[in-house]
Amino acid sequence: MDTIGKYIKRKRKGAGLTQVDFAIRSGLGLRFIRELEQGKETVRLDKVNQALGMFGMKAVPGRKDE
Repeated sequence: MDTIGKYIKRKRKGAGLTQVDFAIRSGLGLRFIRELEQGKETVRLDKVNQALGMFGMKAVPGRKDE
């Protein structure tokens, strides 16, 4: 199962976007995109959902073992 950062990286690359392109299109900072894709554990959920929203997704609560 992908982490959110790995999921976003895979989808971003699949869409042919560089991190810079993705940051511009999503309205997020390049530093945030880099840290998210590298698995930084302390990120703002609203920004995570803004990034996921680019692919029609959002973070929702789920069981830890799923």
